Amino acid sequence: MLEETMTLLSLLGRIMRYFLLRPETLFLLCISLALWSYFFHTDEVKTIVKSSRDAVKMVKGKVVEMMQNDRFGVLDVPDSEFSKTWDFKSNNVAAYSIQGRRDHMEDRFQVLTDVNKTHPSIFGIFDGHGGEAAADFAKAHLLEALRQQLLAYERERNKDKDKDKEKRDKGGLSYPSILEQQILSLDREMLEKLSATYNEAGTTCLVALLSQKELIVANVGDSRGVLCDKDGNAVPLSHDHKPYQLKERKRIKKAGGFISFNGSWRVQGILAMSRSLGDYPLKNLNVVVADPDIMSFDLNKLQPEFMILASDGLWDTFSNEEAVRFIRERLDEPHFGARSIVLQSFYRGCPDNITVMVVKFKGKATGH
Repeated sequence: MLEETMTLLSLLGRIMRYFLLRPETLFLLCISLALWSYFFHTDEVKTIVKSSRDAVKMVKGKVVEMMQNDRFGVLDVPDSEFSKTWDFKSNNVAAYSIQGRRDHMEDRFQVLTDVNKTHPSIFGIFDGHGGEAAADFAKAHLLEALRQQLLAYERERNKDKDKDKEKRDKGGLSYPSILEQQILSLDREMLEKLSATYNEAGTTCLVALLSQKELIVANVGDSRGVLCDKDGNAVPLSHDHKPYQLKERKRIKKAGGFISFNGSWRVQGILAMSRSLGDYPLKNLNVVVADPDIMSFDLNKLQPEFMILASDGLWDTFSNEEAVRFIRERLDEPHFGARSIVLQSFYRGCPDNITVMVVKFKGKATGH
């Protein structure tokens, strides 16, 4: 009799282990209890079950909404979710900038426009690294100094307006040369200031001068500009300065430096770009330089619709062509699509600060 009882208990134990304690069985048991409680038990239990059901509906609705928004490129998210968020909007230029997933906000941007439209408008993007000091310094000094130099240049040209072009330009000054001089001068000032406090911060520098018939873009680092021409084509306004590029590798090697892979190709295993402003320890080794690449564009020929200037956070998730298509479909938005593409880049997984500036061209070859 005892042996039969033990056999029965052993059988029950096996049933408990292999049937009642299986996850599927426990799940069905919980559902059954919940349904029984809903129909036959207290009002409190009914309230809990109803609240849970409503919560599930709400979450499903939010998921559907986010999927639809992602499909159409519109993500309406409170700015407070991105820590530091900056925006700017005027008649033909808008910018939007978020801290995103980074611990610190090191992106900066600036716009200087002439109300009377008699002098070039100036636009700048500065993507800092190693701290905010270099980007702050560039924002505080570069565009204003550049404007003063351009105004002085214009005054001299006006004095000589009756002379032939060769005599006017005999000093070698031009918009591109002034732009290059000011960037290199600012870098020297920045190095002197930051090295005095052992501040190793650096920054990219992307600056565009927009006059009535010409667009001039200077680039140092890996912020990038792209233009949409009259046919909707993406025209590169700059080229990234990356350590793995043949020209940059040769220059770095000639200076006695090296590049190595540490998540990405880096100069001396440290810096993911080969040119920058600041970064005094690498400048002292001559492995990183501040020399800008400068490109000029004829607006009469291109008849552009708009241009995009952005930090590399955007270009981690968008190609030039894709960004142009995205913005072109959203030029009627309050920020000309800048806010939408920043949020879209964030939701595509960009880990960096993201800053995007969109400049619309009014008419063909009007400049601004």
